Amino acid sequence: MVYKSLIELISLKGRKALITGAAMGIGKAIAFRFAEAGADLELVDINYEKLLEVKEQLSKYGVEVNIHRVDLGNKAEIDALWNKVGDIDILVNNAGIYVFRDTLEIDEDFLEKVMQVNLYSVLWMCQHMIRRRLDKGGVIINVASIEAIMPFAKNLVHYDMSKIGVIGLTRTLAREYGGRGFRINALVPGGIETEGVKKLRKKAVMGLRIDMIKTAYDFKTRLPLGRFGEPDEVARVALFLASDLSTYITGALIPVDGGFLSS
Repeated sequence: MVYKSLIELISLKGRKALITGAAMGIGKAIAFRFAEAGADLELVDINYEKLLEVKEQLSKYGVEVNIHRVDLGNKAEIDALWNKVGDIDILVNNAGIYVFRDTLEIDEDFLEKVMQVNLYSVLWMCQHMIRRRLDKGGVIINVASIEAIMPFAKNLVHYDMSKIGVIGLTRTLAREYGGRGFRINALVPGGIETEGVKKLRKKAVMGLRIDMIKTAYDFKTRLPLGRFGEPDEVARVALFLASDLSTYITGALIPVDGGFLSS
C-alpha cells in the first residue's frame, strides 16, 4: 500500500458529495466539514431559503456548491434529482422527520410520510448511487439514531421504526456491495443540539411540559460525558467515514452519543 500523509488521507479534493437535510443541523455541519476538506457539494433540503444561506456561507471554501429543493417523500423528485447532479463519490443520507406522536394516534398517512422520508428515500438514494457506480464504488453514510437501538423518549415509535430500518438497510448493502468497492456505514447520533432540539426544549419550557422537561433532564444525567453534543461533532465523524482515513470500515454503526448507549 502506498503511504499517504495525513493531509492526503483526510482530503476530499476532487470528489463530489451529495448531502440530504443540508439546510440545518447535522447536515449543514457535514457540508461545512466536507467543503473544508475540498469536496464539491450537491446539497438537498425541502427548505430552499435556508439552503441559499448555506451556499453563501460555504463560498469561502472555493468549492462548487449546487443546491436542490427536493421533497424526499416523493420518489419522482428523487429520480429527477439524480438526473441533475452528475457523478457522485460520496452520498450522505441525513434528512429525516422527527415528530412526536402518541403510538395510539398514529394513522396510515402519518406513518407512510415518516417512512417515505426517513427510510424509503434512503433506499432510493442508495439505489441511484450504487447503479451509477457499480464499476467504481463509492462511500455512503446513512444517519440513523440511538433511539432506534435504545428507545428513550416517548411517542417516537414511528421514528424508531424508520431508523432501525436505516440500520438494517445499511448493513445489508455493505455486505452485498463491499465487493464492488462500496463502503457503506451508519452514523448513530444522540443528544445533539440541533435547531430542532433547541426548539423542542423551548416549547417544553414555555408550555410547562413537565414530562418533556423531565425526559430531557433524565437523558442528560445519563450521558457519561455530562453534556449534549454539537452538530459539528457528528460532522467530524462523517468526514472520517468519507475520507481515506476509514478505507477498511464498512457495515459499521458508529455512535456519536456522548456515551449514552454504554450507560
